[in-house]
Amino acid sequence: MWTQSLDPLGTLWLSALVAAIPIVVFLLCLVVLKLSGILAAGIALVVEVVVALFVYGMPGTAVAGAGLFGLLSSIWPIAYIIVMAVWLYKVAVASGRFAVIRSSIALISPDQRLQVLLISFAFGAFLEGAAGFGVPIAICAAMLVQLGFKPVKAAMLSLVANLAAGAYGAIGIPVIVGAQVSGLDVMDLSRVLVLILQPLTLLVPFLLVLILDGWRGLRETWPATLVLTLVFSGSQAAVLLLLGPELAAIVPGLLGMLALAGLRLVWQPKHIYREDGAAAASDERHSAREVIAAWSPFYILTALVFVWSIPAFKNLFAAGGALSWAVVTVPIPGVFGQVTSASGVVAQTSWSWTPINATGTAILLAVLVTFFTTRAITGRMLREQLVQTFRELWRALALISLILVLANIANLSGGSASIGTALAGAGPLFPLFAPIIGWIGVFLTGSVVNNNTLFGQLQATTADRLGVDPTLFVGANTAGGAAAKVISPQSIAIAAGAVGLSGRESEILRASIFYSLGMLAFISVWTFLLSQWGTM
Repeated sequence: MWTQSLDPLGTLWLSALVAAIPIVVFLLCLVVLKLSGILAAGIALVVEVVVALFVYGMPGTAVAGAGLFGLLSSIWPIAYIIVMAVWLYKVAVASGRFAVIRSSIALISPDQRLQVLLISFAFGAFLEGAAGFGVPIAICAAMLVQLGFKPVKAAMLSLVANLAAGAYGAIGIPVIVGAQVSGLDVMDLSRVLVLILQPLTLLVPFLLVLILDGWRGLRETWPATLVLTLVFSGSQAAVLLLLGPELAAIVPGLLGMLALAGLRLVWQPKHIYREDGAAAASDERHSAREVIAAWSPFYILTALVFVWSIPAFKNLFAAGGALSWAVVTVPIPGVFGQVTSASGVVAQTSWSWTPINATGTAILLAVLVTFFTTRAITGRMLREQLVQTFRELWRALALISLILVLANIANLSGGSASIGTALAGAGPLFPLFAPIIGWIGVFLTGSVVNNNTLFGQLQATTADRLGVDPTLFVGANTAGGAAAKVISPQSIAIAAGAVGLSGRESEILRASIFYSLGMLAFISVWTFLLSQWGTM
């Protein structure tokens, strides 16, 4: 049995600084040395192992066990969900259905203000939930350019719109990872995100119209903007409160598109706005049957993930449930029952393999149902898209694995607790900084998942020291990260490539940074107010 020490060097701030060295090394490698994410994470991992072994005195077996736990967690369920989600999206594109989806959206209205709401906000949220990892930014920005938008504005609008769904990408992976790393309940974290992000989400559709056409645009399109924001934000809050993060972008995105399509039958703006003043280009029309068939992979996905998310289904796999035998729990050697925290809690670190009730399995079933119900998809096409998915994602998956290994060693060595204890010295002002930490994490790593992996435990530990609900700070970390996606180098690069501005990323950054910082300021102040309310 080994017991963590929060202050191995005898001075808390010095111990915290040493514990932070691996994170600082990772960020310096990315920003200053401009190394690849994988190489930067590999170097930082080596530094973390040295700190854990020689500063915190963590046994080698415990270091290995913590690393193994991080690796297994990155494979299941995280990599499983990501690969299945992107595979489904690629199958839809390869089958030709995605072209029909694009046309059906564009034909709802020729007004570019409504097209932004439909494509960048509602459809972008849907894509974020189904695939994430830059997919919605690339597709939505390219679609806007095809519909006559100027490239820089198309990219910037798609980046700003992504805030509403950025915390719930790829079937809610950022929230799931945040809860897992910080030892919180996923549902508790989902519910606190309603408090933190929903007020800002309500404002985003109005902001998009304001950016595009100023106050006149708001006056002329307020019925559509109001309907969309109420439907989207209301359904998102309901999903987060009742089901969790898995469908918190998919369902609101779908309902938002349906609401705008339905509103078209009874209302259209009197003035059709076009940036260049020219008439809208004609688009290929499809029958209602073709449109319904094109959307079917995502209807199926939504229905299956909904079933997987309801408590009755989850209870089947809980201890004593009818299918509890289908959950394989593996105690991690070297750490299970072998590590005691500074507060006296013995680590019960174990990894669960859940082949049936994993969210990735629901997505896999959606892929298979789509395959068997679509003549245009051959078995060869299905295999090719899976291989292509692995080829495109392996670097991102490897980076997630390295960061999870690093984060678990930092958590179980006591390093994260040291940093959190030192940060708690900021006292009641720390809630202002909690979202900023998340913003920095995503700006530098490009991923809310990686950000929560790096800083989730730190935020939870700091909250405990301050007597604040840890879900608030982990939620603030997630929300601040969502604001940073607007201008993270990874997002900017994806947007620039999508609109044909590769090499001119600085133009998109300059157009977007004000909105990212404004959102961050809102989240920081709101988190501070929530922390005061929660401690009254």
